[in-house]
Amino acid sequence: MRALTSYGLPRLGAGAALVAALFVTAAPQAQARDNVGAAIIGGAAAGVLGGVAAGAIMNGMQPPPAYAPPPPVYAAPPPRRVYVEEPETVIVRPRRGPICHFERRKVWLDDESFTYKRVEVCE
Repeated sequence: MRALTSYGLPRLGAGAALVAALFVTAAPQAQARDNVGAAIIGGAAAGVLGGVAAGAIMNGMQPPPAYAPPPPVYAAPPPRRVYVEEPETVIVRPRRGPICHFERRKVWLDDESFTYKRVEVCE
């Protein structure tokens, strides 16, 4: 059910009373010694105020715009349970001794000849 925001006849009566008050107070009788410029400015001011009042009355009589209801919200299924195992304790031990390997090295026999020998190299 839509809620009514306008007050109908009381609002229309209040608007009509406002317009009537503006017409009575905005245009006093002219006297012979009035300047022509003041009459023009007074008429323009009365026209502006009357236009504002008429616009407010016409705008207030329109029903509020009907808004569509929001689209339905579909809830996602709950996430599935995940079991996490505790990590195993890792123990790092220092090396027991140096790491050794064999390399071929050039060994000089005299100034002109050489041979290769296997040599153990440890780091």
